[in-house]
Amino acid sequence: MEVIFGLIVLAGAIRLIVVAARRNDVIEPYRPRRREPSVRKPRTAAKRKPSRVSRFDDKHATHLPEPQVLSGAAWIIDGDTITIQKTQVRLFGIDAPELNHPYGQKAKWALHKLCKGQTIRAHVTDVDHHGRTVAKCYLPDGRDLSAEMVKMGMAIDWPKYSGKLYTHLETHDARKKLFLADARQKGRMDIWYQFERRQRQG
Repeated sequence: MEVIFGLIVLAGAIRLIVVAARRNDVIEPYRPRRREPSVRKPRTAAKRKPSRVSRFDDKHATHLPEPQVLSGAAWIIDGDTITIQKTQVRLFGIDAPELNHPYGQKAKWALHKLCKGQTIRAHVTDVDHHGRTVAKCYLPDGRDLSAEMVKMGMAIDWPKYSGKLYTHLETHDARKKLFLADARQKGRMDIWYQFERRQRQG
């Protein structure tokens, strides 16, 4: 059985070689070139040519993209998303409650108060998996919108993306407050009751 299988494979290989030869696609075997032995002439300082100056090759150079900055009035979508110049921008490094969350509207209006009447500068850093532009956004006085939202307790740091840039700015109970409100809204009253029991005991 193995002999028959081996003959079939060998016949297939021969067939491929014949087909390739008919197409004139025969590959020449590698033949190393003969090098003539070179005789080095001693260099003298007088005959030395100046070294060639390498020139910038624009065709093959890798260009760094210009940092993109959007600037203008901000339309507030939710607590961590705004629109500037018809571009939807997600605030860098934070997570704010969605609009259907108990604190969602508060987060949206807190961001609205910060941006109202201001020209916002958005320094684009990335594009998220939803296709939104991610940017570090600044008020005219230089304050970071993400940092301001975290300080107010309306958003939390998102360490995966921010590198814990805003963790130290979080209010002491922000995560717990947002989690418990979400649990209560979703009918997870067992979590809410456990929290209340701990508050009464301790």
